[in-house]
Amino acid sequence: MWSTCLLFFQAVLLAGYTYAHWLQWKWLHIVLLAGSFVFLMAAPVKLHAAGTAGDPSLQILLLLTVTVGPPYFLLSSTAPLVQRWATISETSTIQPGKAPWRLYALSNLGSFLALLSYPFVVEPYVSLARQTQIWTCLYGAFVLVCGWTALNAPAETSAKELKGEPQTAAGKRPSALRILFWLALAGCGSTILLATTNEISQEIAVNPFLWVAPLSLYLLTFVLTFESDRWYKPAGYAGLAGLFATIACTASSAANAIPVLPQLAIYLAALFFACMLCQGELVRSRPSPRYLTQFYLTVAAGGALGGVFVALIAPRVFTEFSEYPIGLGGACLLGLASWIRREGFKAWKGFDARVPLSALTLGLFTACADISVTGGQGSLASFRNFYGILRVTQSTDQNGLRHTLTHGRIDHGFQYQQPDRRDWPTSYYGPHSGVVIALGALASPRRIAVVGLGTGTLAAWGRPGDTIHFYEINPDVISIANTWFSFLKDSKAQIEVTPGDARIQLANELDRGAAGDFDAIVVDAFSSDAIPMHLLTTECADIYQRHLKPGGILLLHITNRTLDLAPVARGMAEHLGWPAFQMVSQANRETGENASTWVLIAADPSAFIAGGEWMPLTRPPLTWTDDFASLWHVLRM
Repeated sequence: MWSTCLLFFQAVLLAGYTYAHWLQWKWLHIVLLAGSFVFLMAAPVKLHAAGTAGDPSLQILLLLTVTVGPPYFLLSSTAPLVQRWATISETSTIQPGKAPWRLYALSNLGSFLALLSYPFVVEPYVSLARQTQIWTCLYGAFVLVCGWTALNAPAETSAKELKGEPQTAAGKRPSALRILFWLALAGCGSTILLATTNEISQEIAVNPFLWVAPLSLYLLTFVLTFESDRWYKPAGYAGLAGLFATIACTASSAANAIPVLPQLAIYLAALFFACMLCQGELVRSRPSPRYLTQFYLTVAAGGALGGVFVALIAPRVFTEFSEYPIGLGGACLLGLASWIRREGFKAWKGFDARVPLSALTLGLFTACADISVTGGQGSLASFRNFYGILRVTQSTDQNGLRHTLTHGRIDHGFQYQQPDRRDWPTSYYGPHSGVVIALGALASPRRIAVVGLGTGTLAAWGRPGDTIHFYEINPDVISIANTWFSFLKDSKAQIEVTPGDARIQLANELDRGAAGDFDAIVVDAFSSDAIPMHLLTTECADIYQRHLKPGGILLLHITNRTLDLAPVARGMAEHLGWPAFQMVSQANRETGENASTWVLIAADPSAFIAGGEWMPLTRPPLTWTDDFASLWHVLRM
């Protein structure tokens, strides 16, 4: 989702820079600014979920286009336009000594500060509706200021009209090869950004706070390189880029053997040094301000191409994150090409140049080796789509051979392969888990809804006459559960599986008149760090309640390494006016159980809490709604 959204902003940025490059009539810009504000007032930014199964990339891009597309298009064109106006006199002549490049650093600094402040200062305290109101007011102020600037700008902004700068080597028109070089550098930096985010999400944690780190460092490299030449030292950053490309590619190949924090530090350091190399060489090869908008247009095109490659092409071509070593190897290759372009092969004769060039060469060869080695070593099967990479692995414990479904470091269930143990319910659904104890208190036949399929382990508890209806958004999970695991096919219950987002599918069923048909709803989608927050809001709680029969129960699986969801569960319970109880069970190697935490919410829980295993939730409630939800409040410190 994050990568697809970044692709959208890169694509619209390209459109905005194209517009800035060709714009010659300032009145057109003023009219479009006013029109975009009228559009925003008439149709405030409001996103809606798309609930079809499969890859939602196209839906996301279209949704963003018709909601935030027009105002962002005008915003994106501002930086190159203002820089162009700042360098041109009233006679459409380049003003010597007024190079505008630091303004680009300032623009990226604004993005950098906004990105870092939003998840900690804005989102935890301001509702989405209020954010929209504030943003609309600020955009109105921007329209006035930018319109006034355009009104006082030179009448002609086309590069063809600029005069006064001598056609020296520095001021002559960029060659096609130089433009391709810019395109490659920008595309490589964008690829590294998105590929690093994928790598972190897969191998470390699917955590939105971690998504901010790569983009922040990426923006910081633009700030440093465009602010002044003093920050970019070619030899130093070339050597560090080559060194950390080598280390990062090696770490990626042995991800599960490396602790989380060192692995995260390696990925972020490789991103920073490689992008400093790419952005630094961009700045060193920049043209005269006469061709400023052409330069920015090429940079935006490269960024968009990198986004298309990682977000749209790579998931359909690669079964592993091969775009990661491709991006790092590309940075090393471009670094070598830039060095040779400036100094030729004689650079190898000097020791000061030989060290960074050797590091870049090592990084390039390591990346190529990583690409050529088949990913998913030790996996029985590997599947990749919009939602990431799923692997089926084989291992042995004291109970024998087992198959496990994993997404990075997250386990989504396992099954023993010995005939007498294949029907053992394992992981979070063992006989001592809260979900099994609660479901066991329901009278047969039972109709149970389960949000999140995994390996389908819960189906092992099905009784004759039961119906267990699974909702699963990832189509590959459905295929894996039916191919590599037998819980579904061996269940004594009738099994139904509905692909797509569970909340939307449940809402659609209500619209079709299917209310009040479940004895229990089991929500099991929160084991990773990027939880589907829309499944824990009060609006979703109302959907659950309408689907439950009188006396039905809602069970939430809140086992999580980094998020404490107990306050949110209690907030849902208080919204429904029902009591909430929690059960924590310990790992049991003899039965193949994992430690788990389950919350039971019911209008009358007395039939389920006898025996003392369930304890009342005492944490202060935290109520999430579709208009306000923040992970900051539930982060385990």
